[in-house]
Amino acid sequence: MRGSDAMQESLFTVAKLEDFVPADHPLRPIRSLVNEALSRLNGLFNTIYADTGRTSIAPEKLLRAMLIQVFFSVRSERQLAEQIRYNLLYRWFIGLAIDDEVWDHSSFSKNRDRLLEHRVVENFFTEVMTLADKRKLLSKDHFSVDGTLIQAWASHKSFTPKEREDGKNDDSDSDPGAGAGRNAAADWHGKPRSNATHASTTDPDSRLFRKSQNAAAILAYQGHVLMEHRSGLVVGAVVTHADGYGERAAALAMLDSLPGKRARTVAADKAYDTRDFVQACRQRHVTPHVASHSTRWGGSAIDGRTTRHGGYAISQTIRKRIEEHFGWGKTVGHIRQTVYRGIERVDQHFKLTMTASNIVRMARMFSAMGPQMSK
Repeated sequence: MRGSDAMQESLFTVAKLEDFVPADHPLRPIRSLVNEALSRLNGLFNTIYADTGRTSIAPEKLLRAMLIQVFFSVRSERQLAEQIRYNLLYRWFIGLAIDDEVWDHSSFSKNRDRLLEHRVVENFFTEVMTLADKRKLLSKDHFSVDGTLIQAWASHKSFTPKEREDGKNDDSDSDPGAGAGRNAAADWHGKPRSNATHASTTDPDSRLFRKSQNAAAILAYQGHVLMEHRSGLVVGAVVTHADGYGERAAALAMLDSLPGKRARTVAADKAYDTRDFVQACRQRHVTPHVASHSTRWGGSAIDGRTTRHGGYAISQTIRKRIEEHFGWGKTVGHIRQTVYRGIERVDQHFKLTMTASNIVRMARMFSAMGPQMSK
């Protein structure tokens, strides 16, 4: 018998959001892990918000919504607010009832800036790592470090000469015949442009940088990650201006942030095989397991005293797992080209993406190890 193509909604319903989410949905262990980390931030949230006044968006719901944006590659906060209205899975994860009103995207952006001001994402990252350490997932001795380019949300046309001390601009980049308009044609072929003389009017914090001699120069930031070797989790993440020394300087800063003064090893690729970086690591009692760049002018900064040990080969194998976080972040978390402007907002987005990558990996490990590991 053919069914009727009609729909009649019930006047009342007793269904809960919990009923719509399958018991084996991958977001269930992720939500439990996120809620456990957020519960440890209650004291920080109490200091951020006043005791009186108009009720704001709950910071816990705000952070869960930001994670949803990363997990499901939602391209903008406007689209996120729209999808939360009709996506029951999003509502369940964030903590909104079926009939709860969804906040406006502009309110979401304003409250997100409050989290940036009080470094809430950094504290959330720390609490997630505390949970991993509590479950014996972190190595205290062996690490890898690497960096990646994050393309800025700015075009080459915005890279214009800086204002001189006399208050005038060098208009050598302008083309008199280009015509007016916000997207006028520009021709800078053969004209010298550098970060010392030019800056982006769209995102002044971005820098013109090329990854290699065979790659095009782009306006970008550099994202840096420190990964431990036991579970392949990110234990440090930071965004810096893009330059030729940023990777090594950021690596040393992240190594300095590790607690304790115990002997450690750090694996890295050939870009870190420089005498200043190797010497700085050894001064910190860190053995540099960097890939040997023997074709570099002057030769490699490490020798057989380091490479002859079996641990060196192991470190060089494990360090490649750091690319899994970069790959996940660029395909799922949208850090290939950021949609934020300013180094602080880009840094917040990068840290949140690496936190989300850790959470996905930890939830998968907990599910594989059984219920005892998740406690």
